[in-house]
Amino acid sequence: MSPDEASGGTADATAGGERTAEAPADVASRSRTSRRFDRRFALLGVVGFTVVALALRLVALGGRIFHWDEGRVGYWILRYHETGVHTYRPIVHGPFLPVVNDWLFALLPVSDFAARLPVAVVGGLLPLAVWLFRERLRDVELVALAALLAVNPLAVYYSRFMRNDVLVAAFAVFALGFVVRGFDTGRLRYAFPAAAALGLAFTTKGNAILYVLCFLGAGALLADHRLLAARARDERTRSVLGRWRAGLASRLLAHGPTPRASLARVAGTTAAALGIFLGIVLFFYAPRPDLWQALANPAQLPGVVDAGTVGAAEKFVDTWATGSHQDHAYLPFLHDLGETIVYGAPALLAFGLLGIVVDRYGLRGDGPRELVTFATYWAIASLFGYPIATDIQAPWAAVHVVVPLAVPAAVGLGFVADAAREAFAARDAVSVGLAALVVLAAFSGAAAANAAYFNAASEEDKQVLQWAQPENALKPTMEIVGDVSAANEGTDVLFLGTRPPSGDGEVFYVRNESSLDTAPPGGPAWHDRLPLPWYLETYGANVTSSPPDADLATTLSEAPPVVIAKGYDREAVAAELPGYTAFEHEFRLWNDEVVVFVETEELQRVAPDRRNRARAGSVGADV
Repeated sequence: MSPDEASGGTADATAGGERTAEAPADVASRSRTSRRFDRRFALLGVVGFTVVALALRLVALGGRIFHWDEGRVGYWILRYHETGVHTYRPIVHGPFLPVVNDWLFALLPVSDFAARLPVAVVGGLLPLAVWLFRERLRDVELVALAALLAVNPLAVYYSRFMRNDVLVAAFAVFALGFVVRGFDTGRLRYAFPAAAALGLAFTTKGNAILYVLCFLGAGALLADHRLLAARARDERTRSVLGRWRAGLASRLLAHGPTPRASLARVAGTTAAALGIFLGIVLFFYAPRPDLWQALANPAQLPGVVDAGTVGAAEKFVDTWATGSHQDHAYLPFLHDLGETIVYGAPALLAFGLLGIVVDRYGLRGDGPRELVTFATYWAIASLFGYPIATDIQAPWAAVHVVVPLAVPAAVGLGFVADAAREAFAARDAVSVGLAALVVLAAFSGAAAANAAYFNAASEEDKQVLQWAQPENALKPTMEIVGDVSAANEGTDVLFLGTRPPSGDGEVFYVRNESSLDTAPPGGPAWHDRLPLPWYLETYGANVTSSPPDADLATTLSEAPPVVIAKGYDREAVAAELPGYTAFEHEFRLWNDEVVVFVETEELQRVAPDRRNRARAGSVGADV
């Protein structure tokens, strides 16, 4: 081995055949060129997986029938779209979806696809946030993180679902990313998109405050780590804090001609960022049409500002902080959350555990990194905190654990990829094969899970789906109802009020249907209809209901062309409707059925083609 080679230098052939060591400047230049190539490759990977993410979320987005919760929010969005009246109600979470979908419905036909589109787009763009952390992760980890966020089955499924969980997670991650980018570059301007993203997070769901608390808690633990490390080096705490303060000042004060001008710039940036945050919150939370009226009459503006800020906060506290929504046993909720992660994110979970070990114990030689440690604390806090914060056992809560866990999972996946590359360079076929097998198995499993859950609506997927999900076969039946309603005059649909077998409460019956013009509905029994009111409102159907104690024969003697009843009433109703065709469906994943009776003559006249798409059972005089 030559001295040049032994010292790590490179040699070039000269005209005389001699080999000379490459200059250090040339080596550095080549290293920078290689780094730029790797960084471009990483950016291309992040963008590529963002495209994949958008495709996975947009293809056949309207294929699954609305969930109970989607139907509830969707119905009130339609009412707002028609009446122009909207007020923040914490029980249905933030106003982002009502406001955005109201605009969207002015541009696109109202449909399941259009209603879910904002969530799908925001969820699909989440992998782009990875690029904001490019100073904190290696290139292979950036691409791995984008891939995990793009194809994780839980992230995909609930990005195809009109709920706020993916929205708040995505906006919070972007906010964190802009803050980190600001620290990494020392540029104050990143405060503006960070404030905007955080403001949008707060317009989606109240648990945005949990993200802030997780960020602050994880940040405090990182500060504690730094202090302990300094003490281990026999440094005084006061000197460490002074050095931090000096370092922060040098970054913030480096962009002004004088310290006073720099401090003014920092203060101005802070005030502007706070203004952006409050402006976004106010715009979304302000009641409608009061906001538009206040713009025309400034005297009303103080009341609107109060309602959109302090008033909204008071409503949130009254509903979630002082109510009984968290009055439940802890361990069943923790078990349910863990089960969802195991079934919906097994590969991400495995790589996450590997990544925590790899990074914490410096198996790649760079020791614990703050971003990875930060995300680990964030994921742990979410795992053990959300069983307290949530009011029902809902798989969508797992999104808030999976998103931060994806960061150490990217480290774990990157570790396997690096091991494969090193084994390939060493011509270790066995190690290359094992690493390739691990990665292939992970992404094959994710592909299989996405295929299974894509538009799933059956009990087989109960670990990932929430209980109040109807079966998809109900959707073509509701399309029949829409066709029949469009051709009918007068009352189109009768909900048959009833009492459940337990005898506790009422089902379907609303004493005053006009109470459904504005929220809240006139009675809890309306919620038992969900998600059907979304479809009936979309079709413009005229709807009524009967009291549960009314005589069945009298109620059905002049029934409209569509009657909707619970499954346990099917036989009794069928006996009174000899000229109707019954479509019976699972109304929830288990233990709940709904029967849609459609007048056979109208069915044959108006929707003969659609009937072939629906699963029908003959009753009475069905032809």
